[in-house]
Amino acid sequence: MTLKRIKIFLCLSLALSCLSTAQSEQLSTTEKSKRKTTTVSVTDKCSAYLFVYFTGNRKEEEQIRFALSGDGYNFRALNQDKPIVSSEKISLSGGVRDPHILRCEDGKTFYMVATDMVCSKGWNSNRGMVLLKSTDLLNWTSTAINIPTVFPDEFGDVLRVWAPQTIYDPSVGKYMVYFSMLKSGKGEYDKIYYSYANKDFTALETTPKQLFFNPNKTACIDSDIVKAFGKYHLFYKTEDTEKGIRKAVAEKLTGDWKMVGGLMQQTTSPVEGAGVFKLNNSDDWVLMYDMYTSGRYQFTKGSDLEHFKVIDQDVTMDFHPRHGTVLPITADEAARLCNKWVSISSVFESAKAKELKKINIVVDTVAKKLVFPVTAATNINSFDPELNNYAGVSVEPNKAVDFSKGGVKYTVKIPGKTPETYTAETVKNHNPVLNGFYADPEILYAEKTGKFYIYPTSDGFTNWSGNYFKCFSSDNLVDWNDEGVILQLGKDVTWANRNAWAPCIVEKKIDGKYKYFYYFTAAQKIGVAVSDNPTGPFVDLGKPLIENRPEGITRGQVIDQDVFTDPKTGKSYLYWGNGFMVAAELNDDMTSIKQETLTVLKPDNTFREGTYVFYRNGVYYFMWSENDTRSENYRVRYATSTSPLGTFTISKDNLVIAKDPKAGIFGTGHNSVLQIPGTDEWYLVYHRFNYPKGITQGDAAGYNREVCIDKMEFNADGSIKQVIPTHKGIDPVRLK
Repeated sequence: MTLKRIKIFLCLSLALSCLSTAQSEQLSTTEKSKRKTTTVSVTDKCSAYLFVYFTGNRKEEEQIRFALSGDGYNFRALNQDKPIVSSEKISLSGGVRDPHILRCEDGKTFYMVATDMVCSKGWNSNRGMVLLKSTDLLNWTSTAINIPTVFPDEFGDVLRVWAPQTIYDPSVGKYMVYFSMLKSGKGEYDKIYYSYANKDFTALETTPKQLFFNPNKTACIDSDIVKAFGKYHLFYKTEDTEKGIRKAVAEKLTGDWKMVGGLMQQTTSPVEGAGVFKLNNSDDWVLMYDMYTSGRYQFTKGSDLEHFKVIDQDVTMDFHPRHGTVLPITADEAARLCNKWVSISSVFESAKAKELKKINIVVDTVAKKLVFPVTAATNINSFDPELNNYAGVSVEPNKAVDFSKGGVKYTVKIPGKTPETYTAETVKNHNPVLNGFYADPEILYAEKTGKFYIYPTSDGFTNWSGNYFKCFSSDNLVDWNDEGVILQLGKDVTWANRNAWAPCIVEKKIDGKYKYFYYFTAAQKIGVAVSDNPTGPFVDLGKPLIENRPEGITRGQVIDQDVFTDPKTGKSYLYWGNGFMVAAELNDDMTSIKQETLTVLKPDNTFREGTYVFYRNGVYYFMWSENDTRSENYRVRYATSTSPLGTFTISKDNLVIAKDPKAGIFGTGHNSVLQIPGTDEWYLVYHRFNYPKGITQGDAAGYNREVCIDKMEFNADGSIKQVIPTHKGIDPVRLK
């Protein structure tokens, strides 16, 4: 769907939702009579979509959240991605997962079901579900159901109850709740069961019966059933030798299910939580699923519910969902949701023009001013930030306008609220240099390609839970190209699947050929992967390079490695540690260390993590980060030495970079350093809290960080001049 068609579609949806009572009263007697005899399905009037999801495995993330879309492709979180109902109030465990939402046959009542579970208690700790009911999508009543308590004779020994969903069964005129259960006992595996809910949707009134089981007698979970083409289609996750999403079909819900086709997902990565929905006014269906080891969702589309193509390139979200479902809704329903949970700030922050640095949009609700940060190549004489991204909300102007002559006024109308007008301007800052949440940047100039590369931690995940690494390339240190994922934990790295942190890299010429050794943290261990090119593909060693603290060190983490090649000797060294700094010379293979060289280094008590070493004019410089990365006072200090393993000289004025509150810059740390080849020109590459929101996020600022570059200079005596962090950043650097 083109952008122009999307805009037209949203405008038509809004117009339909705003038909006045006066217009309705002008209908002729004949037309009114037709209305009495002709039923128009609510789904035929749907023009928007509601995405219901949770976000992670921590208790505060095991909560129901909502997002809204006008086209089924571009979703925006409601309520600033905060829960719309408290799990503590509705569940027995204190958390809920895997929410599924259904519109009832009357068209105006909604049922929602969710797994009653807190995963920190164990995957076999869950025994029930939560049933929720609403007539407006805003206010929900609920009942928590414990299966062993309700059905003690048949299911008193059940180990877990997962991912409930609801569908109307016309053969009995009742709502079926179906879910997977694992009973205790040898040879048992997860099967899909069903029970019928009572008329008030507050209880299960029939003893659960088996609905479906995996023909290969392995677990089947996360089922989703849709009715289409005169049949019921059941999508489920299988734990067969070929793991993934499969499908079965049946004429009746409780009939004989027959397997159809092969694996439905369009990825080789592990998946779960299949959700299927039909696009409004279209013959196409979307199959989406949670790529739970990759930290992202994948959307696919097809017209026959069997063959799907990836449409990720068309999909945007400003949140990280886990196992959820999408419900088509009407413009009136979207308007209610907007009135309740959409703010002026979120409307402006939803701008999706490709030229925007979206996470850096500044909204001043007091002065009613906006700042749209754009890329250097943006034509501000005719720029459209693309603001109409909430169904039911209107923004004027809704087209490209001229920003070159000063402020542009935008008026936002949210249903049920007074329209507000803001004055907007554009700004072309170079920091942050990467568009999105990234941290712990490692920078490399590659002799092989003559380009610069940044290797960061993929950020924006609660508790630093990202599990993949990306690479970015540039010819000038200002314009960066996303080279994609270069290493995926759990897939490319078999010994760890979590906490992908703080990579570093070195280019070595071995036997006349360039090799790239990429060191990374995974699950608080250090690994190494090798490639012939700076963008990969990288092949992991197959086991951790370092997994334990050095002898005598009882605290801290085995993380934050740095690799340094001494230009005097050609020897390479690895440094690592959080709470301690340790170093060792690498063997010639670059994938093992010389244990006899392992040295515990002794910086002062400001050392926390993030060691970085470089050499200039006969001096070895050792940098590190002070304080916690969640602190606004996260900053960089340094020491000098005459040896890559030597003792330190630490001056009183050893601060490299720190926060600048007046500029709204905080949490400046975990850096690397770049020397322009053949010159004495140096740059500091570091991360900071997201601007402008980071300082308001508390601890969350520490995993919503962004990468910046500023120039670094030295005094005549070789000491480092303190770097002042900027929004402007640096000018493009061209190699001669």
